[in-house]
Amino acid sequence: MNTFYQKPSKTTTLERDPLYNLERELKIRGFSPRTVNSYCLYNRLFLKFIEKSPKEVSNEDIRKYLEHLTTKNSASSTVNVAINALKFYYSQILKRRFFFDIKHAKKSNYLPVVLSQEEIGKMISSTSNPKHQFLISLMYSAGLRVSETIKIKMGDIDLDRKMLRVYQGKGRKDRYTLLAEKLSPILLQQIKLKQPGDYLFTGSGDEGHLTPVSAEKIVKKAAGLAGILKNVSCHTLRHSFATHLLEAGTDIRYIQELLGHKRLETTQIYTKVSSQNLKNIKSPLDRL
Repeated sequence: MNTFYQKPSKTTTLERDPLYNLERELKIRGFSPRTVNSYCLYNRLFLKFIEKSPKEVSNEDIRKYLEHLTTKNSASSTVNVAINALKFYYSQILKRRFFFDIKHAKKSNYLPVVLSQEEIGKMISSTSNPKHQFLISLMYSAGLRVSETIKIKMGDIDLDRKMLRVYQGKGRKDRYTLLAEKLSPILLQQIKLKQPGDYLFTGSGDEGHLTPVSAEKIVKKAAGLAGILKNVSCHTLRHSFATHLLEAGTDIRYIQELLGHKRLETTQIYTKVSSQNLKNIKSPLDRL
């Protein structure tokens, strides 16, 4: 008898899950938690829709699901995330080759919502809670994503250089952005109260920091109190930061670095919403 032989152990529930290897491979390759969750989600939704095992899936099944998403008026960005998720699983994990003729959806050409500096000021002044005022001010002054804002730690703040380190932002990239002089007194106070590893914006949840949902509620409430009718979100503050810098004459490549954009083309969207180039053009109505 071969003494080295060992009876195979029973497979766990996770290992029997058809998407177990997908989640594990994504984590091994260093994908962000957000990407891991979205890729697994769209693959699960697809299998639920098509009611087949992954080994039985065909090219036509993929197309039916994508058509289903478009008939539900899903944004092109949503459809493209679904394509990427399915393509990674069936091409990279299962080594299926039928996926190569499926193209990405054409991106919708939406312009970002931008607030004026006066509207930003109204949002801050209309908010009575100092913590909420500070959150709005910081996101706008540094051009931060909400996911970046809530994870700022005290050790990321450099008051001497007036800079803020964004640790592992989108695409798992570190970068530095601006730190407004007006925020220094509040930050000095926080530095005295907290340790370098503490979150700047604490929350009651398990993760210890403010949640994205809470941050969005704070911003939307402030916009309502300020009487702003535009569809305002946390990302609106980031759009406004970039547009106002561009209108003030800041080189677009510096703005690209501050925002953490990989491609300059992404930053150039703000040239379409900047009012700087339109100031010297008179409406024909004003000439009547």
